[in-house]
Amino acid sequence: MNFLSDRINELAESETLAMTRRSRELRAQGFDVINLSIGEPDFNTPEHIKQAAKKAIDENYTHYPPVPGYPELREAISKKLKRDNNLTFSPEQIVVSAGAKQSLANAILCLANPGDEILIPAPFWVSYKEIIKLAGAKGVYIDARIDQDFKVTPAQIEAAITPKTKIFLFSSPCNPTGTVYQKDELQAIADVLAKYPHVFIISDEIYEHINFLGHHESIAQFENVRDRVIIVNGVSKGFAMTGWRLGYMAARIEIAKACDKLQGQITSGTCSITQRAAITAIDTIPGESADIQHMVQAFLYRRDLALALMKDIPGIKTNTPDGAFYLFPEVSQYYGKSDGNRVILSGSDLCDYILDTAYVAIVPGVAFGSPDCIRISYATSEDNLREAIRRIKEALSKLK
Repeated sequence: MNFLSDRINELAESETLAMTRRSRELRAQGFDVINLSIGEPDFNTPEHIKQAAKKAIDENYTHYPPVPGYPELREAISKKLKRDNNLTFSPEQIVVSAGAKQSLANAILCLANPGDEILIPAPFWVSYKEIIKLAGAKGVYIDARIDQDFKVTPAQIEAAITPKTKIFLFSSPCNPTGTVYQKDELQAIADVLAKYPHVFIISDEIYEHINFLGHHESIAQFENVRDRVIIVNGVSKGFAMTGWRLGYMAARIEIAKACDKLQGQITSGTCSITQRAAITAIDTIPGESADIQHMVQAFLYRRDLALALMKDIPGIKTNTPDGAFYLFPEVSQYYGKSDGNRVILSGSDLCDYILDTAYVAIVPGVAFGSPDCIRISYATSEDNLREAIRRIKEALSKLK
């Protein structure tokens, strides 16, 4: 008897987490698995941030914090948005949550009604689709292929807008592609969306600091859409604080208050110690931080290394990502091929084949709305990266 709700039965497991789980299971069985599936910096949290957490424990920040975050943290985020992005959001317009994922869910659940349409450029981060499903809304996916650098055009966006459109949701730098929208591209998108005042914009900027072009650009900078933009960000990626679980959103006051109300009934305020450490993280000026600069330069080096190694594999097409720490190659030329035991019919088949025979974990592109691609994370050591791509090349050479 199926006693679980339709809501949970219809919800898909995160394929990135599923592949990570499978790789851990194989590793527990004694196999030498290299995990290129997880979206996590392989750097430790900077020392000055850890010290702030220890100080918070000693100062007994161990009680319930305010639901939207400590005032000092929201003030720090407000200052950061002005300092780094030239954006004006008051502390009252900011809500701190248990990760950017919760911030996204809060915003979507507070804006979308059942039947509302949410426009999403594909490829997209895996959880967008499932959060929209939980809200009862309808995802409308705008295909951005590798030959357009995985960027949707203003014309594509405008063609997808209907009277039911409620939200345009995108990320830059993007997970899974590493694509970064530049200022003129964002301006053109803003100019289109400005014509449709019923459409809100959720801008996922969690990879802001892992940007190989230099300065991060936010769509919230444009006056013609500013009051309809919800910025989502956090400390997980840029400060190597994935396990600390802290994200935040900045939006017009009505939306911030709505998210505060929703969060108060689900999780309340996120971890008090994390919040105190996050004040120190947010106060860090990226351009003056040796930790951030070292991490970004390491990712840039690995990107170039991975691209060079992938060029030696026939049948794989790649672009050059400008941020985050992923490659998103197109692999459809391997569909229909076989190693004599199994036939590869999809990206999922290909990823299973590579995991089972080469012991390298990667994620099928179908999870991100692009079935002809796979996602490879280069958030790992140079040695792991070289060995993993060598194994992938060897495994693919057996497909005829």
